[in-house]
Amino acid sequence: MRGVDREQAILDEAIRFFAERGFEGQTRELAKRMGITHSAIYRHFPSKEALIERVYERVYLSRWQASWAPLIADRSRPLEDRLTQFYLEYVQRVFDHDWVRIFVFSGLRAFDITGRYLDIVRREVIEPACVELREELGLPGIGETPLSERETEMFWGLHGRIFYIAIRRFVYQTPTPADLDDIVSDAVRGYFIGAREIAKGLVGPSKNRPS
Repeated sequence: MRGVDREQAILDEAIRFFAERGFEGQTRELAKRMGITHSAIYRHFPSKEALIERVYERVYLSRWQASWAPLIADRSRPLEDRLTQFYLEYVQRVFDHDWVRIFVFSGLRAFDITGRYLDIVRREVIEPACVELREELGLPGIGETPLSERETEMFWGLHGRIFYIAIRRFVYQTPTPADLDDIVSDAVRGYFIGAREIAKGLVGPSKNRPS
């Protein structure tokens, strides 16, 4: 097997291995599972941490779509429509056995895959969505009134509600709907029913009317 092919094979198997065993799984076990020597892994990956970093790049960064941030900021469409499209696409990309289980295992260990990934979600989805909700409701911008924790937590609540379906499916292994389109649409619609009213009380008077 060529070096590049061997490296790819190790990475592919490491993803499955860590999804099953968590990051406590040893590279020696991984080598035995693949039928290769332990040293063969370290010819391609200088450390277990380097291997985990490649897992992060493959499983998480490669699935994040560059089109999502512009979608959320596209003011030619209602925000509810934008977020519905985002979450429909999101579940297609991340509702995956290995993705979800590695995400959970990382959150329980010192490897900061979960924290780094959630920082991307916060930066490219949660905070921009808060800004767009203010704009849609005619509320003061963040230059006038900074985002509050209560605003961002409302959007984290929506994100968590949708992602919890994946936790139930791949971690708890309990039944979940096979077709998630309506479930996602309902979650986003339900969020907006409350958020439009709550946000007004959190931010202050509308830009379009006196206080």
